[in-house]
Formats: sequence, structure tokens, C-alpha cells
Amino acid sequence: MLTVYLNGKPVKMEVDSGSAFSIISDETFKSHWPVKAPRITMTKKRLQTWSKQKLEMLGTIDVEVQWKDRKSNLSLLVVKGVGASLLGRNWFDALGITINGVHHIMEKQPEAILQEYQELFKEELGTYRGPAVTVETDTAVVPKFLKCRPVPFTLRENVNTALDDLIRQGILKPTQYSRWATPIVPVQKKNGDLRICGDYRCTVNLATKNQSYPLPTISEVLSSLAGGIMFSKLDLAQAYQQLQVDEITEELLTLNTPRGLMKVCRLPFGVNVAPAIFQRLMDTHLADIAGVKPYLDDILISGSTKEEHDERLKKVLQRLVKLGLRLKKEKCVLATDEVEFLGFRINARGVQPTQDKVKAIHAAPRPTNRTELQAFLGLVNFYSCFMPRKASIVEPLHRLLDKKQKWNWGEQHERAFEEAKSLLQSSSVLAHYNTKLPLQVTCDASPYGVGAVLSHVMSDGTEAPVAYASRTLTTTERNYTQIDKEALAIVFGVKKFHQYLYGRYFTIVTDHKPLLGLLKPHSPIPQTVSPRMLRWSLLLSAYNYELCFKNGKYLANADALSRLPVVTKDFRIEEPTDVLLLEMPPDVMINAQHIAEETKKDRVLSRVLRWTLCGWPETKLDTEYKIFHNKTADL
Repeated sequence: MLTVYLNGKPVKMEVDSGSAFSIISDETFKSHWPVKAPRITMTKKRLQTWSKQKLEMLGTIDVEVQWKDRKSNLSLLVVKGVGASLLGRNWFDALGITINGVHHIMEKQPEAILQEYQELFKEELGTYRGPAVTVETDTAVVPKFLKCRPVPFTLRENVNTALDDLIRQGILKPTQYSRWATPIVPVQKKNGDLRICGDYRCTVNLATKNQSYPLPTISEVLSSLAGGIMFSKLDLAQAYQQLQVDEITEELLTLNTPRGLMKVCRLPFGVNVAPAIFQRLMDTHLADIAGVKPYLDDILISGSTKEEHDERLKKVLQRLVKLGLRLKKEKCVLATDEVEFLGFRINARGVQPTQDKVKAIHAAPRPTNRTELQAFLGLVNFYSCFMPRKASIVEPLHRLLDKKQKWNWGEQHERAFEEAKSLLQSSSVLAHYNTKLPLQVTCDASPYGVGAVLSHVMSDGTEAPVAYASRTLTTTERNYTQIDKEALAIVFGVKKFHQYLYGRYFTIVTDHKPLLGLLKPHSPIPQTVSPRMLRWSLLLSAYNYELCFKNGKYLANADALSRLPVVTKDFRIEEPTDVLLLEMPPDVMINAQHIAEETKKDRVLSRVLRWTLCGWPETKLDTEYKIFHNKTADL
């Protein structure tokens, strides 16, 4: 790739010794000369690509071409459509270009390539230069206006600082009126700064129209990267917030803050249709570049040669610069011989499943007692329909469950245990991830571990596992209440399988019924729970899920993983984030007078009240009164 000057304007051109003529597309022509463009004259030349595809000629222009210290007046062909600008053989002599020089140019390293595009890695938020995006809503839905949730006065200064920063970045702007208003949830970071979030699941997410734009399937992504020997993965920084929204959507996303109403000018994380909007936009702008596939905020690039890879990488970088987007440099992987994506390892040898999704099975420790063995056999039985040889393999393990026998783990038990684990990791049990099949995450917690299974629900109702995950609890986590442990299992599973789940509708299955009231979607974040649970509820609000309860006896797969977790010595649990939220309901739903009136109406409570005031009877009480009699000192 060379930068040459055409009539004094810099144009990047690919040196192509296979092309007899130098060519630019009409898109490049119009972008470089929006006014006072060189005159296009008709030409009788007819060109075709190496694949025999004919090019539609618009004509030829005469331009002054300068490269380094060489300058000449040369002819340049203009073709219809989009594509790279080619510097053909007809310019070589005039500009002093040789084939050796071309090879030197193409050997430029990716780090050097990135130096040309430093604009992509600037700290400030990127701004998409295309039209503002729209979040469409159902017109039948009545706008929802929720009041601001107050924060303690001592923290107002931090909230104001965070709001000022968002206003400075152009993410928020004050407004006097809005039919919609979503309360903010200030979340304190480890460094003391505040992050302002909107609780959109109780406002906007209830009104949005379903965006039917699908995420790419596994086969689509893999076919786009097929034949590659070199790969890159680019990560877009604050991806959604680089997109500006239109005025109607600004009002829809309005936040109610301690400083009044503020319109949201960028697409925020937590709006349920954001993934579909972003995926459509990236597909639109990168679909014409071969060997490139965007997937949400990642862009995957492959090339069958280093030169082809570098060429495609540069095309993508050029396109991103033109779009005004930004990348997160520390998360970008460049010019590597393999990449991992959705449980697959892609390299020159083809596509292989990664071991990460079966690590929870492969590294599961051997059972040390009958309870742990029973849990493991429950996992095996759960997937027995996929394991025809299961009975004969695990028979020695079943004999160990006999309480009359002394627990003695021997060689035959170790062999059966390892063989059963191999079966659970085999292709006969594991299903390939499929975007068209229903998705389910089953989660469970034990006193010392959490486990999760990602599954497809098949047409006959069976659950085919896609990936397993487990880990031990830290010393701090083992002191959690059971409801917090069960919620942690859900958060662990969702975060572990984020790449599979985000942007898709899925079901979370738990055996802890109280969580249905705390973590259910499309409801305001509860205000009377612990900061830890509040933080988890906010994290889950970015996903499109349904939370379901199943009796623990039907969750043998996740139960086994939680009881035989992978030991994770290097796991560092984040200190619970302080969620600074304080609010009194505008109208107290229950007061002392209501309680007194309802107590008089209730048959049991009215008698308990009378006996508490006048004395309890000495006769034997019915069962329904005993619980109150046992607490007479407290009444």
C-alpha cells in the first residue's frame, strides 16, 4: 500500500503488478473531489478481474501524480462501485517503482500498520459518522416516567462529577421536559469514581419493538474465516456508546437524575435492542470485505497469506477511521496463527472445539465421599440418553454407594470415573452451539462451589450440553447466605457464557425460588436488597432472559458441577461494589392503621390480638395458634 498524491490530494493505493492500469472506484473519486473534480472522458478500454468478472467503466481522468520525489501527469481509470484503489504497471516507470520495492512494502508488520491509524486508539469516545440510530417502540405502550431515586447528600458531589463528565463527553444533555424518565443507579467503582447507569428494564425495555436482525451463526462466521492461516481480532471500545441516537430516542432514553432530567445522546448498554442495532450497522459497513466478520463489538479478520491478511486488516482499519469509530488497543489481537470464538479454535488446520468449555468436566476432582459420588452419578444419569454405554461404565461407582460397604476408592473406580468423564466430553454428548436452537443456562451452588451448564433444548425436550463451567468459592463467598450463593451461580454462568448469550433470548434455570422475585427481568431493581444483590441485578438487566424455577432433583447436571468444582486458586473475587441507592416510596402502601384493620378481619390474628391483650387460654390450642403462643414474649 502506497500513499500517492493525486492533484495534491493523498490517496492510498495498492501496488498491483497484475493490473495493467491504475484504477480507482467512483466512491473514492467522489470522496476526494466533491467539487472541482477532474473531467471524466469516455474510454474504449474494457477490464475484467482475475475471476473474469467484467468491470463497469466510467471513463478516464488525467491527474498529476506525485510519489516521494517523482511527479508525472498520468491517466487514471474510474470504475463504478467500491473497492481498493490500484496502482498498476502503467505507472511503475514514471514513479520509479520496482517489484522488489513492492515486496518490501508488503512486509510491513502489523504494529507498523497500526501506527498509521493512531486515530483509532485515542482515549476520547468515538462518534459514528453515519445517521443517528433509532430505538423503535410500540406506539400502544404508554410512556413511563419514574421519579429520581435520591442519593445521600455526602455523595451528591461524586454523582455531580460523574454527570458533568457524561455531559462533557456528549453522552448526556440537560432537558426541561420528557414524557419518559428512567431512574439512575449510581454504581461506585473500586477507584472511588461513580458510574451512572439507567434502570431501563422497568421502562424502555418494556416498550421496545423486537429487533429481528439475527446475530451471525457459527457456520457463517467459520465460513468467512475458512482457509486462513493468519488472523486478527479487533475490539471496539465502548461499542454502543459510539452511536448517536436521534431526537425521539434521546427522549425515550431520558434519565431522571438529582440534577433533573437528562436526555441520553448515545446508545447505552442495557437497552435490550442495542445488540441487534449494532450488529446490523457493522454488517452493513464491513460486508464487502472478504475474510472479515463482525460479531457485536468484535471484528474477526483472516487471510490465506500474510499479505492478504495485512491487506484486509488495513481495509478494515481504513473503514473504521472513515466511520469515526474507536478501538480498545489492549484487547486487539493482531497477526496471530489462531483465534478462539464461541468455543472453537480457528487456525490453519481448520476448526477444533476448545477445551475450555469441557474444563469443568476434565478437571473435576474425584469424589471423596458418597454425597459427592451421588452428585457425579446424577450428572451422568442426566445425560444418559446420549451415552449408550453408561450403565456398564459406571457400575463400579454405583457399588460404592452401598452404605453397607466401606468407602474404598480403588483403581477400578478411578478408571470408571475417568471413562465417564471422557464420555461427558465426547461428541456424542456435547452439542455444537446453534443460534437457531433455544438456549438455557442451568445454575446451582453448593457450600463450596458453583456450577453452570449451557444447553440447547431439543425438540423432544432433552437438554444437549454445549459447555460446562464450575469453580470453587473463595473464603469470603463461603460465608454468603444461600440465596447469595445461588445468585452468584447465576451471575457466574451468565458471565462465563457471555459470548453465547449476549444479544439472544435465553432461559436461566435455578432451584432457589426466592430469586424469582429478586432477579426477574422487566421489573424495577429491588431497593431493599443488599448492595451485592443490587449490583448483580443491574448486571443481568443487560441480558434478554427468562428466570425459571425447577426442583433441585431435576438439576443434577449443575448440582454435580457445583459439588465437584474445578479448583480455581488464582480466582480473585471482586469486592462487592457499593450501590448508592436510597429512596422512600412516594406513597407508603402499608401503614399501622391498615395492619390494625386487616388484623381485626382475620380470624386467627384477631383472636391472637385479643389473647395477647387479655390473656391466653389454658386449654389446648389448635396448631395454627401454637406458632404465636411460642412467641408470646415478643408480641
